[in-house]
Amino acid sequence: IGDLPFYINHDSADVWANPHFFSLLQDGAIYKMAGVPPDYFSADGQLWGMPVYNWEALQKDGFKWWLNRIAKNLEWFNLLRLDHFRAFYNFWEVDASESTAVNGKWNFAPGAELLQLLSKSFPEMPFIAEDLGDVQQEVFKLRDEFSLPGMKVLQFAFGADMPVSPHILHHHSPNFIVYTGTHDNNTTRGWYNQDLSSAGKTRLNRYFSQVVSEEQIAALLIKAAYASVAKIAIIPIQDLLNLGGDCRTNIPGTAKDNWSFKILFDSCNSELASQLRHSVTLYNRNA
Repeated sequence: IGDLPFYINHDSADVWANPHFFSLLQDGAIYKMAGVPPDYFSADGQLWGMPVYNWEALQKDGFKWWLNRIAKNLEWFNLLRLDHFRAFYNFWEVDASESTAVNGKWNFAPGAELLQLLSKSFPEMPFIAEDLGDVQQEVFKLRDEFSLPGMKVLQFAFGADMPVSPHILHHHSPNFIVYTGTHDNNTTRGWYNQDLSSAGKTRLNRYFSQVVSEEQIAALLIKAAYASVAKIAIIPIQDLLNLGGDCRTNIPGTAKDNWSFKILFDSCNSELASQLRHSVTLYNRNA
């Protein structure tokens, strides 16, 4: 599985070779910057330091740049996770002079037209829609129009809306990918200790009909993910090893000390392999 970022770095070959496809000033500086408004991860939103697209220019060119980009990635991967899928419908843009993402605005993108072209070029549509966050129903409709699998994240399932949460186990359906947490989440053990409220812990205990401990939480959510009807289950290595929040991969909205987590080779031992083999067999995930 490849992970395709939605946007392109400002200082990159793609931007400098095709400046007309990006929101730039005449001197090449960013005019409108990509990001997201305030959300679960950040009270100030996130400024990503990348220019948004000039969708009108891309559309006029028949989206050839996007089609070539996807084609090259599919030479390397069987599946592509389309990061920030909601931006195929609408995207948050902020003046490059802003210091936070608070003062931005939503603009619409011609994503349906682009996805229609992708479906003709790649009929199997080997994509995963990253459909997380404060997403409108129109984004889900766009996802479903092209039968793209979305994402279920169990760490998001135990808020006040638990009975109706799209992430809770009883609302999963086959055309999804289920995760305990993603690369942007805390580890499950860290989430339980640092992020989950006391009310959330009560809901979690009620849902699983047991008093769950810090030591048990990762194994419990891993079991739930494997038991889900979602067609693919993905478990971060930190959860398989029951590691705490100091071992998380990434903290969204920050630029320091991310993506540096490493494991020792002997951490992945025969006992862990046996546990995984048991779960794969028990929940028929080797079919």
